[in-house]
Formats: sequence, structure tokens, C-alpha cells
Amino acid sequence: MVAFQKIQALHPITRRSLLAGAAATSGLIVLHPFAVRAQANQAHLRIMETTDVHVHVFPYDYYSDKPNDTMGLARTASIMDAIRAESTNSMLVDNGDFLQGNPMGDYIAYERGMNEGDMHPVISAMNTLGYDCSTLGNHEFNYGLDFMFKVLDGANFRFVCANVTKGALAANPRDDELFLRPYIIVEKMVKTGDGSEHPLKVGLIGFVPPQIMLWDQRHLAGKANARDIVEAARAWVPQMREDGAEIIVALSHSGIGDAQHVEGMENASVPLAAVDGIDAVMTGHSHLDFPGPKYEGFDAVDHVRGTIHGKPATMGGFWGSHLGLIDLMLERDGNAWRIVDFTSEARPIYARGEDRKVMPLVESKQAVLQSVEDVHEATLAYVRTAVGKTSAPLHSYFALVADDPSVQIVSQAQTWYVTDLMSGTEHEGLPVLSAAAPFKAGGRGGPEYYTEVPAGDVAIKNVADLYLYPNTVRAMVITGADVKEWLEMSAGIFRQVKPGGSDQPLIADDFPSYNFDVIDGVTYEIDLSQPRKYTAKGEPENPDANRIQNLRFKGEPIDPEQQFVIATNNYRAGGGGNFPGVTPEKIILEAPDTNRDVIVRYIVDKGTINPSADANWRFKPLEGTTAIFETGPRGAEYISDVKGVEIEPAGGGSDGFAKYRITL
Repeated sequence: MVAFQKIQALHPITRRSLLAGAAATSGLIVLHPFAVRAQANQAHLRIMETTDVHVHVFPYDYYSDKPNDTMGLARTASIMDAIRAESTNSMLVDNGDFLQGNPMGDYIAYERGMNEGDMHPVISAMNTLGYDCSTLGNHEFNYGLDFMFKVLDGANFRFVCANVTKGALAANPRDDELFLRPYIIVEKMVKTGDGSEHPLKVGLIGFVPPQIMLWDQRHLAGKANARDIVEAARAWVPQMREDGAEIIVALSHSGIGDAQHVEGMENASVPLAAVDGIDAVMTGHSHLDFPGPKYEGFDAVDHVRGTIHGKPATMGGFWGSHLGLIDLMLERDGNAWRIVDFTSEARPIYARGEDRKVMPLVESKQAVLQSVEDVHEATLAYVRTAVGKTSAPLHSYFALVADDPSVQIVSQAQTWYVTDLMSGTEHEGLPVLSAAAPFKAGGRGGPEYYTEVPAGDVAIKNVADLYLYPNTVRAMVITGADVKEWLEMSAGIFRQVKPGGSDQPLIADDFPSYNFDVIDGVTYEIDLSQPRKYTAKGEPENPDANRIQNLRFKGEPIDPEQQFVIATNNYRAGGGGNFPGVTPEKIILEAPDTNRDVIVRYIVDKGTINPSADANWRFKPLEGTTAIFETGPRGAEYISDVKGVEIEPAGGGSDGFAKYRITL
């Protein structure tokens, strides 16, 4: 199971969240306890948050070209209707990353374009839902400033961002020349428990990770600058109080991370919550849901009650998977308001049954679907149209026994992407390697569970066949010694064979193919006469084993002390697979893009790709030795493409697979 699938595991389904889903579809209204018990001087305010929508308006996965019940702002909208029905006072905000992230966004940016006066589909959907405010996420900058501002111009709501400037940073943050207002103050008339109405001033301030200057330097260099999130908050929040804000909510497109503030930190929501004057924090960027068990053990964070430094906080998942919700019980103290109680949650749009089957909890809101129906149809045509060509077939039938084109193209795209992002950093000039694994390689998926894209046109939807999971790119700095151990772990997928033996089983049953990383940029051999060094769980099994032989960089034996940048994904870099030496502290880049998006960009950039495997790894020759493995029967069509190894059919396999013999 890859990291992204783990990330998608829902906040535990409770009776309350199931009732909320039922309310949206059956008309049942379940009043929040605050609404029931509010006194004459008290008001119940509900603040709803979407975050990291990434243009997912329809519940549809354009990469696989089929409906998907785990996503879609149209689904989240149904929860909004239920929540608004449960209280007379509500607000709706977005926390950024709405503009890029799926083929609909790319279709608008690269095909249709944005002329003055055009309406972007995600803005059409958001206008339909009646947002009060949004901040910017890092992905809003992906298509350039001109494109972004044409999109923002179509909104019926306001945008705030307190830490992105038009030029150099001023000595005082309040003297920065900002692209957008740092904050707004919304004056609402709220009903109290006795039905009377009173004014309430809610301040909304927004922040984006300063790493935009690295991630989108091609668009922002010389045109913009970014200030530290906490520094900007400390400057502007007191001003908001002076301007009359009674409740201040931070729209933080920044994850929940370390409690200790470090200048320029990407995931700064914990130290941000500690800023005096901020009452509640909407978080995002991390594609997780909060409150919930994913944040157990974080300093200053209560993952059960949903607080950061004792203040209510939420994170509404990603792609519309959840709606973040903070309920505030407000009490009038003279002519001012104060928070006397609160709750926080992230309501899901779907649950998973015991068999992991997705169960939708809400239906789509038709008005939202209708607002983008024409662009949805155009996007379907777009993903079914070629964006480039491949000069050779892309298949994974022999990915476990030889260097493979489906893995090769992933490595090429990752290397291209990470090399560009290293430009201008302290790591520029370090050699870039790339680690990639075959995801579709038979196994429990059956004899048809393989990547297969013929030579010729490549459409966007083919990318899902190349890269099964929507992981995100990571880059790490590792040593030559780390490369060796990384590969020793990968080589655990093979059984030990006896030299001179015939037709010995090759593939270990306990080792998943997505943990068989091939590292591009080095050459090496795998000695199957030796036992594996690590178990499938990454535990030392034979510490003195050395399956990885003749490991070379640029034709020379690799230096154990030499440093490399290696491109991989968030699952591996975060510890997925328990690879020795692959630990989060070695991460130097948490890229904002999915590996799928990177592959699409690479294909578009190159026009025609050459994914032919370069045979940078092979088995060490063992005279007179053969082994047996199984693959899909359609592999017979590609056997002549396999380089550096002698393979021949060996009859029928089990459960519809075909058996092959490899001569070592």
C-alpha cells in the first residue's frame, strides 16, 4: 500500500458524520448543540473550509477516465448545505490550491487559455457556493501571475494573502507592497439564542508557503518575493484588532508541522497558531484531515479535540474529500464578542467498508456540476487526446527481471523535474539520481495487471497506467553508501538461487513490486547467489550479504562518501517500505507536484519521448543457472525488446499467467 492510499484513509466515521451525510441526502436536519443551547447573549457561528481542491469539481478521475466517489467539490457542497441548515450563522472560506492539480486545470491553462473576462471553471463552481473569502496556495502561481490574476478577477468573493510582495521585502512587513490585501474584516449580522441580530466583525488573514519562490521561480523571479508566515502574522494581526476585528481566523495554506518556529518554514501552522490575537486556524497544503489520528503526538496539537496551542483548527483533506468545520460558541461581552466554547472536525464525503470499498456519504450538488458541465466535457476530450508520442512501447511485463521502459520514463521525468528545481539552490551541481518502481506488475492484480501503452500517441489518461498512484515528488540528499543499501533493500524481491541449478523460482512472494526500486543514474549488478540482506519489512536478515555488485557512477566505482540528490516520491522519502537510510531528515525538497503531473509535463515538453530501457542494471552472470518467473501472457509480444538478459517462454503458469525462463 503506497503512502497516498494511507493518506486517503478517512478520519474515523462517527455517528455524527454519518448523520451529516444522511442530512444532505434525506433532508434531515441535525442541530449542533451550540445552536440548541445558545442563550440570549450567545451566537453559534459555523466556519466551513475547503482546501487543496486542485480543480476537482466533478467526482471524476480524469487520469483513469472514470467517476470517483472520493473527490469533487460538487460532493463537498452537499455537506455545506447540511451544515448551513444546522445553524443560522455560517461562513465559507477556501484555503488555497484551487487552480491547478488535475487535467481540467491544465486544459484551461494550456489549451483554452484565459482571456480578459473569461471565467475559470473552479471559480464558477466556487461562485455558485457563495464563498466569503479565500487565500492563495502555492499552486495558484504554477501558470504565472498574469494567468492567476485573470482567474481571480472572476470571483464574487475576496482573496487575502499577507506574505507575498511585488518586490523586495520592506524593513517592516506592514510596509510591504502586497499583491493582495493582507486581510479583510467581514461584518456579519448574527442571530443570538433569542432570535435577535447583532453585528460581528470577523477578520480573515491569509498565508502561503514562502517556498513558492523556489517552486515557481521561473514565474516569480524578479517579480515577487515571499515573507516568513509567522513574521507576517505578527505584524498584521495587531493591525486587524486595531481595525475592529473581534474574531480573527487565519487561512493558512501551510501544514501542521514542528512547533518551533524556524524562519521561512513551509509547514508553519503550529507556530502561527501561537501568534497572539489569532482565534482559529484553517490549515491545508498537506493533503490530510484534521482533527484525526494522523496528527497524534505532534507538539502543541490535540488531534482529538482539534486544537493547536489550544485554539480550534481544522484541515479539510484534499480534492474535496472533506469539509473542514469549526463551530464557535460566541458570547457578547458588553458590545464585543468572545469565544466561550468550540468544536472542530473534518467531515468526509465518503467512507470505506470493511472490504475497503468506497461508500459515498453524499450526492453531488447539481448546481455545481451544471456550472462547469461544458468544461468537464471539454476536459474529457482533452485527456483522450494525445499530448505527445512515445518512440517505443511502454510496458511492465518484464519490469522485475530487467531494466524496463515503464520505469525508465518515470525516472527520466523525475530527473528532469528535480534537476530544474535544484537550479539556484545550495544543491545545484550535485549529480541527480532517480528511484522508481513498477506499480503494475501482476501479482495479486492478476495476469492483466500490467502497464501497456503502445508506441505512438500518448494521452494524458495513459499516465495513470504509467504511474498508478498520485504520490508527490520528493528529493533527498544521500551518499554513495546510502545508494548501495537502498539497492540492497530493493534486491530483496528476489529469492536466492544456487549456481548451476535449473529453473529455480525467482520472485519472492512476500515482496511487493512497488518496493522494487530501480535507481537510474548508476549501473549495478545483482548477485542472486547471495542471500538477501534485508527482509521485505526492511529488517536486517543477513547483515554480511552483498547482492549489489559492481556499483558504478559514470563508469567508476561509486564513492561511499559522495553526495547525490535522488528523486523519489513522498511514500518512499517518508519512510514507506522501511528502506535503510531513507529517512525524512534527508529530504531537501517536498515538491508541490504529483509524479503523474511531472510525467505529463515531461511528455509535453519533449514532444516525443524515448523510454527505451538503458539496461543500467542486470543480474550477475551465474554459469549454467536458470530461474523461472511468471508474467502476463501478453508479454510474449515484447520479449524481443528486453535488453541485457536472455528470456524464453517456459509454458503456462498459474491462474492465467505465463511462465518464463531466464538464463543467469
